[in-house]
Amino acid sequence: MTTSSQQNPDPRGPGRPDGTTPEPARSTRDSSDPTTSDPTPTGHASPGDRTGTDRAVFATIASPYYGYLIALFVGVMLISNVTGTKGVLLFPDLSFELGFLSLDGLVTDGAFLLFPLAYVLGDVISEVYGFKAMRRVVLSGFAVLALAALSFTFTVHLPPAPFYENQDAFEAVAGVIPQFFLAGLAGYVVGELLNSYVLVWMKRRTGEKTLWARLLGSTVVGQLADTIVFCTIAAPALGMVLGSGDYWNYVVIGFVWKTLIEAVLLPVTYVVIAWIKKREPSYQTALSGSLSQSAV
Repeated sequence: MTTSSQQNPDPRGPGRPDGTTPEPARSTRDSSDPTTSDPTPTGHASPGDRTGTDRAVFATIASPYYGYLIALFVGVMLISNVTGTKGVLLFPDLSFELGFLSLDGLVTDGAFLLFPLAYVLGDVISEVYGFKAMRRVVLSGFAVLALAALSFTFTVHLPPAPFYENQDAFEAVAGVIPQFFLAGLAGYVVGELLNSYVLVWMKRRTGEKTLWARLLGSTVVGQLADTIVFCTIAAPALGMVLGSGDYWNYVVIGFVWKTLIEAVLLPVTYVVIAWIKKREPSYQTALSGSLSQSAV
């Protein structure tokens, strides 16, 4: 009497992930029986084997928080580049002179509140995920900003419909001035990369201690580089002479204002970093390994 190989009692298989629809059972092959061996090379399905193509597969999301931070960071940069086209005068009654620096109200732009948040997010990403992760974020933001500028320029030059009466207003808001666009991108890339590099460099020497020092230290370096690069490229377009009092007034006030806002937001940065560190599994694993090595 010939014995048959053991079969799955339910030939339909265990069912798909939804728990309702059955799926075909995978055939069981006996490696000792040459008649049932797989003639196809390893990793290649035979034409009649559709098991892999019939099953839905998905990549694994490494971190649920990193993607949110990237989206928020790029969104802040994109919005800031639009709101930053409006000049703003704050505290018009504030007036003083200090050497080459003179102040008659605080002249800034519409991004004065939102833009520093990009550096806060940059600090969070660098502190939790490191410099390489932040570098990818900066490059992603650069690509989105370049795409936005290209889209705005293309749309401005499209012929308006006969019923559209806001062409001049749209050009004023969405029109891209090449020198300002170059200044914004250059300052953003240099400032954010320096901010991240300094923070990670300090962390490698201090570990988890003195978070406040690396947050403030990296902010000062990053914002200073950002402000100098941006103002140096943008100032001539505003009619300023490089090295003049107006130029240094533009640089100093911009740097002090943005750095002051980030210092005020330091407690918020602390809370966000602590919250993500506690819930990021890979960070806790790395931290536990570091503590175990230090205890040996």
